[in-house]
Amino acid sequence: MQKTHLVIIDPQNDFCSKDGSLYVPGADDDMNRLANFISKCGNKLHDISTTLDSHHKVDIAHSIMWRDASGNRPNPFTIITKEDVISGKWSPTQPSFYKKVLNYVTELEKNNRYPLCIWPDHCLIGSWGNGVYAPLHEALLSWEDRSFAMVNYVTKGSNYMTEHYSALKADVPDPADPSTQINTDFINTLMESDFIAIAGEAGSHCLANTVCDIADAAGDDFVSKMVLLQDATSPVKGFEKLQDDFIAKMTARGMKLSTTTEFLQ
Repeated sequence: MQKTHLVIIDPQNDFCSKDGSLYVPGADDDMNRLANFISKCGNKLHDISTTLDSHHKVDIAHSIMWRDASGNRPNPFTIITKEDVISGKWSPTQPSFYKKVLNYVTELEKNNRYPLCIWPDHCLIGSWGNGVYAPLHEALLSWEDRSFAMVNYVTKGSNYMTEHYSALKADVPDPADPSTQINTDFINTLMESDFIAIAGEAGSHCLANTVCDIADAAGDDFVSKMVLLQDATSPVKGFEKLQDDFIAKMTARGMKLSTTTEFLQ
């Protein structure tokens, strides 16, 4: 029997509920469709992994970390560059952090993935926003009950000095913090599967980076096993092109596309 592993990226209230601090338009509908898919096709799923964005309020990508020359905090979606730090346009709230933040934005420029973006405080550890969107959570609990199996929850983002879009590694890994480095256990689990179905939020950021990192770690031969459920992911508003570019890049490498109503039906 073929092993199909469903990977759900960050299906959390702050992203998927209209009351969430970083609501992704359409994410609630995405997760409702995914919940229905699990209810109907769960017996064909060998494994389910669910990643959870998990941040402290004090975080490099939250406004509390930064101030301008007048002491004002940055608004959400402000971009902070290396030049902004050097010029003093933006400085760390704690002056003792200057060397750390300058090194961080310098390393971000080198990896050519994203600049530092200030996000609304989101997925704070222990908060409602950190929890799994309720309809999907109920479907996952039901799958565990029917299958006598456990959803593999993979947390990321608790290191306050680096962004952690990908579930495999932080944008700038900390050599002293294993949680920011490549998650080999997760990769090894995925490698045991015949198909990897991928859904979750957001297709412009965390899902895109996770998929690309899985492909890079597992190799091009593995990419053909990956299937994106297009009706179960959406981009952050204003970043739609990032999702389009990600899909074009990964389908060119061999990733397949499907939907919750077509896959495994």
